Amino acid sequence: MAYESAVHASAVHASAASERPGTRGQLSARASATPSVEEHPCPVAVPSGTTCGYLLVPERRDVPNSRTVKVGYAVHRASGNASGDDTEQAGGQATDPVVYMSGGPASASLQLTGFLTQMFPGRDVVVLEQRGGRYSEPRLSCPEIVRGVVDTLRTPGPATAETATVTRQALACQSRLEAAHVDLRGYRTAEIAADVVDLRMALGYPRWYLFGVSYSTRPMLLAAARDPEGTRGVVLDSLLPPRARWYDEASAALSSTMTKLGIGARFDAMVAALNAHPVAYDTRDPLTRERMTVRLNGDDVATILGEALHETDVIPIMPALVDGLASGRTELLQPLVDAAGDGLTSHEWGLYYAVQCQDQVPYNSFPGSRGPRLFTGIVDEAVCDAWGLPAARAEADLLSAATSANAAGTAGGTADTAGTADAGASGGLDGAGASGGAVAGREVPPILVLGGGYDPTTPPEAAHQAVSPVPGARFAEFAGVGHAVFLSSACGRRTIAAFLDDPSATGRVCAAGAAPHRIVRPGDLALTSSVYRLSRSPIPLAVPAAFLLVSVVQLLAGLVSLVRRRGGGLSALAGLAGVVLCGLAALSLSAVEDWTVLAIGVPHALAWYGLLALVSTGLSIVEAFRLNAAAARIIPALTGLALIAWLYGWLLA
Repeated sequence: MAYESAVHASAVHASAASERPGTRGQLSARASATPSVEEHPCPVAVPSGTTCGYLLVPERRDVPNSRTVKVGYAVHRASGNASGDDTEQAGGQATDPVVYMSGGPASASLQLTGFLTQMFPGRDVVVLEQRGGRYSEPRLSCPEIVRGVVDTLRTPGPATAETATVTRQALACQSRLEAAHVDLRGYRTAEIAADVVDLRMALGYPRWYLFGVSYSTRPMLLAAARDPEGTRGVVLDSLLPPRARWYDEASAALSSTMTKLGIGARFDAMVAALNAHPVAYDTRDPLTRERMTVRLNGDDVATILGEALHETDVIPIMPALVDGLASGRTELLQPLVDAAGDGLTSHEWGLYYAVQCQDQVPYNSFPGSRGPRLFTGIVDEAVCDAWGLPAARAEADLLSAATSANAAGTAGGTADTAGTADAGASGGLDGAGASGGAVAGREVPPILVLGGGYDPTTPPEAAHQAVSPVPGARFAEFAGVGHAVFLSSACGRRTIAAFLDDPSATGRVCAAGAAPHRIVRPGDLALTSSVYRLSRSPIPLAVPAAFLLVSVVQLLAGLVSLVRRRGGGLSALAGLAGVVLCGLAALSLSAVEDWTVLAIGVPHALAWYGLLALVSTGLSIVEAFRLNAAAARIIPALTGLALIAWLYGWLLA
């Protein structure tokens, strides 16, 4: 699953609130078949023209008189469409709304409202939270589980032997949520999909586009199957195929992505070396923000690298990073270790595990893997074993139903779907027309599927295979991109917008095969973590700053002396060499296309430019020890020596 964005407080207040009418946690015997909404101030910054509220729905639709929960949402009305009716494009074509939900499960959505309105100008944009999420009520946070994971990472042993702490904390979270009258069985994909359908009816839209990413592709596909009349089309970014065994396939998918990057063997060597000799890193506790030490083995590091591949700007440095780690340069992982803490506070873990334990974990066997044992799978299995929630009943969604119907039609000689969903890395949208088939007598809505070429979480090959038999489905793979294509690829965003404007169009709108950044191969950089350390504490920058200042003064003073015919040639040359060095270094660093590269290394040219520091310092020493030289002449020599030590003994060390 994808691990996106931030969490905050626990759901402790829900217990007290449940005793007061009109507050969150309020019990209700809602018998009305028509879902309702209530307005609420937007909890995040949103663009003008946006209103927020709660969708009021039963916690469990399969239980009579189930209490009411509140599902957060935001609606941005297109200009001139305050009524919520369909707007029209310039050519008179209806501009149907689009509803978006983030993945996770348990990632927040509302913070993307402004981003999405820029993607789809002139179109109503609806953003829906997941029930139990950050901006819904109750909010199913589980800091206890985060504490259990952090405590496990403090020790160097394999995660498989250290699940007792996680299990204990998981049970504590479960007990707290149940004491707050939370029925965890109400937080699963089927209920989330029903919320999508209910929100359309509550807002009065006759139909809309469904837009899901990663995990939320599942509830969106299920909502499309349940609400065919209300579904204009479906966009699936980083599709998690309905029958995918994510945990069983995760290790192989990560290894396959490393092989795509050309570092499969080095990745295996790194995992083996670090499993034999775990490494300690100082970082911050994600809950208390206090300093702590974690001890990571190869499996732990593989998990962190897999999560880091979600970020498109990290993908280019992965080959050089893995090669450096395999060579013993373990300090290079520090930026990702520090970022991993934010990942542990990125979800409402109570909701995450309620969904996973009912909809995903039961359908995996968790076999021993020849690849790295990712601690995400180990922890999730342990939590779900402790919680003991029943497996959710499988339900046919849009893809599985369409695939089955199409297979039956093909067997009877009535359908031919060969090649209906192959766009590959070229970005073309080959496929059937907007209504290329039927399910249960209804036309299949047009479907657009996007995949990132280096996505280890939802590999594009699996997504392509899942949609290729489906009439009306089209697939596009984007080069150089990881998870959640629309967040990191301008071409991906343009492709989605073009699909919504005209689902029947199959032409290429941009070059999906053009990677946004060049891959940094082993040997392309002088590996160092010094620049990252400078970003955390800029104090060491005082050395090059002092050298530059002294060089400028030295150059100007030397030029003045030359003009006055008092000598100064050596001083001017020394200052010029120092200024040129600083200028060339600045130009070299500014030419770096992706600044994330500097987290693990700098251009090799800096080492060669450092020779100018030797020249400048040598000339300054000669000038300082000339007969009758002023005492101040020693300052350029000392700053030059300090810079040489800083450059070769610290920055490039």
